[in-house]
Amino acid sequence: MIDHFNLPVIDLGRSRHFYEHVLAPLGLRFILQDGSAVGFGTDTWAFGIVVMREAFPKLHLAFAAESRSAVDRFFEAALSLGAQSNDAPGFRAKYDPSYYAAFVFDPDGHNIEAVCRRP
Repeated sequence: MIDHFNLPVIDLGRSRHFYEHVLAPLGLRFILQDGSAVGFGTDTWAFGIVVMREAFPKLHLAFAAESRSAVDRFFEAALSLGAQSNDAPGFRAKYDPSYYAAFVFDPDGHNIEAVCRRP
């Protein structure tokens, strides 16, 4: 449905370091840098970060994880980089009986989630 998405950030270097580490457990890697934007994906740019100097709203973005252990590794990677937890890994039955997710705030305060919906 969506080909790619770019998230606004303040400090490109800080955010690139953060996302390189937290997206690795989800199978995404650095693809390329194009000026003030950095792209991540498997083979092509699927998720990007781009510098925006003006104020912007905080967003919620959920990444699909292949397994519950990938969700756990995402959360551990984020915390090891100093991210603040917004909710530890666990089931969220109110969303779906098999909804297993973890939430963190990225360096710019965006609510970043990893979710596995597999039973």
